[in-house]
Amino acid sequence: MAGRICLVTGANSGIGKETARKLSDLGATVVMVCRNKDKGQKAMAEITKAGSGSVELMLADLASLETVRSLAKEFLEKHDSLHVLVNNAGGVSVSRSETVDGIETTFQVDYLSHFLLTNLLLGALKKSAPSRIVNVSSAAHYRGTLDLDDLPMKDGYGVMKAYSRAKLAQVLFTYELSRRLQGTGVTANCLHPGVVATNIWTRSMGPFSFVGNFSRLFMISPQEGAETSVYLASSPEVEGVTGKYFDSKQEKRSSAESHDQVLAQRLWVESEKMCGLGPVRLVS
Repeated sequence: MAGRICLVTGANSGIGKETARKLSDLGATVVMVCRNKDKGQKAMAEITKAGSGSVELMLADLASLETVRSLAKEFLEKHDSLHVLVNNAGGVSVSRSETVDGIETTFQVDYLSHFLLTNLLLGALKKSAPSRIVNVSSAAHYRGTLDLDDLPMKDGYGVMKAYSRAKLAQVLFTYELSRRLQGTGVTANCLHPGVVATNIWTRSMGPFSFVGNFSRLFMISPQEGAETSVYLASSPEVEGVTGKYFDSKQEKRSSAESHDQVLAQRLWVESEKMCGLGPVRLVS
């Protein structure tokens, strides 16, 4: 990975941190995207101390589309190439909330902000081809349903319902993106990292965090959870492979709903509207 530039969101802890660490160990220049400056600097110092590649820190809160735009602008002002984009950041909320953009929080943080970031960085990815987009989804998407007429989710909110539909949206996005990128040299794949012992659940569950703490006893480590992300980002075995869902570094069939091309196209158009993007022309 020497000479290759990789951007990883949610890189100050858990799977994102381990993904950044391993890509750095492989010699890549890694741009860590973190929400918290202090935590980001601490994680960067740890990775820099051990890694063979260079590491940079950029700040962004995915609960704000404005900061996502600022992140893309900052990156493009510093780098004219991007070889790997790992859309890893995510979160859950035990009760319904909205971002500063008025969008249900889990949907925006886990999916919509990554949709926007990816589209803003597509020029650099195409210029750097062969390049790769890696979207971290979850096996929870199998339980997900997506009603485009109820994206606000004001009635019937449930933490797993919100999480599952955001992860389903991530898979639908991946497949539609791969179709639109045919012939560009940019691939897009998604994955289930495993049931990983990260702070995503305990951080967000408030008084129910003890459930997450107990469950961690039966989960795999973040190091193990990062393996499929790193595999899709770096392995020559998947060079040119696109529009696939992976689990434990193996291609796997995703849910039936995730293969609904009409739904994927409708989600794309709705996402453009929510992000304030015009129709995106991906193939030059």
